[in-house]
Amino acid sequence: MEFQVGTVKNLTIHVLPTNRFKTYAMTLFAGTPLSEETVTSTALIPYVLRRGTSQFPETIQLREQLDIMYGAGFGFNIVKRGNTQFIQLRMDVINDRFVDSEHSLLEGALRYMGDVLTNPLLEQGSFRTAYVEAEKGTLKKQLESIINDKIQYAAERCVQEMCEQEPYRLNASGRLEDIPQITAEALYKRYTQWMSEAQFDLYVVGDTTLEQVTELVSQHFKLPDQAEPIAYSQADAHHPVSSVKTVVDRLDVNQGKLNLGLRMNVSYADDDYVAALVYNGILGSYPHSKLFVNVREKESLAYYCSSRYDAHKGILTIQSGIEFSNYEKALQIIEQQLEEMKKGTISDTELEQTKAMLTNAMREMLDSANDIAGFDFNKQFSKVDRSIPAMIEQISQITKQDVQRIAAAVELDTIYFLRDRQEV
Repeated sequence: MEFQVGTVKNLTIHVLPTNRFKTYAMTLFAGTPLSEETVTSTALIPYVLRRGTSQFPETIQLREQLDIMYGAGFGFNIVKRGNTQFIQLRMDVINDRFVDSEHSLLEGALRYMGDVLTNPLLEQGSFRTAYVEAEKGTLKKQLESIINDKIQYAAERCVQEMCEQEPYRLNASGRLEDIPQITAEALYKRYTQWMSEAQFDLYVVGDTTLEQVTELVSQHFKLPDQAEPIAYSQADAHHPVSSVKTVVDRLDVNQGKLNLGLRMNVSYADDDYVAALVYNGILGSYPHSKLFVNVREKESLAYYCSSRYDAHKGILTIQSGIEFSNYEKALQIIEQQLEEMKKGTISDTELEQTKAMLTNAMREMLDSANDIAGFDFNKQFSKVDRSIPAMIEQISQITKQDVQRIAAAVELDTIYFLRDRQEV
């Protein structure tokens, strides 16, 4: 499962030659540092790029090309890892061996991705104004929808408060207040800057070779000659807590959202990363976890209660939905579970079930071309060499003492409560 690596200008190519899959899976990672000045315009770029290219200026024409390639899939995600904002372009197309096609579908897919990324439709030296204005509306609706999803809203607000002085506080999809000021000219200027500054990593998994992919990228990606990529911005995963911050927001809600932000002080690159995964699993990732069992099942205090570990930032967040009147009791029992972890009060069942769940998740990655690519990219981003078989072996070796050691370093940073407007 070793990727072969090559480069074309400022783009690094990672190819995994394999005939295990019936498709070619392609993922392009484009990363630049999270910044208030650029986060929104950068997030808007892929929305506009997907609307048209120089060769296919109308959106319907561009989408018809996917149908021609036997229903190829194309889409994008906007995410953050550490203090880096990533635009991910993804494409899947069936392997040429399984269809009767006059032209190479691998070449067609890479041509399509190259055109969308590097050969956009331009009018009078900038993006088409109508496309920019329409996609500003799309992005605006997406950001506005966050407040309607109170679970997501509370999670966002907790991170904003916890990381108030850090780039990580920014939503990777941008800020509502920035959208009105973005013009077609300003966005194209940001696009050209982004093309020169971003680090590009293209992953291709399928029945091909590095040489073939490199040749096709050289033909179909019009990359800048004088690019100066900015290094990926890693987050400070070791962040001491001076005092616990408590924040209460009031909105028209019928259910309270109690979220906690904790500093794990362990990142993906640290030796204790696997032990931290097990810690999070025992605490709140699964139906057998302490938070689910004790807060939701035994005490019936929460409609949901779980934890999430962001290893690239080194933080852990706890999410729960509760009745407003249960705030104190729910907080007390959540904190009690954190204390039990510190004491090493972990049953054999909790430990073994968690290790089994993590192991199964790792094995499932091997069945997904996109997951294999994403796992390898985590290695590139974090500059640490990990493999799925090695991680499975490490998981099997984790002991209660290892988990307790992780627990000892975990610090509660922020308590966030979203509740109704009415004072009780």
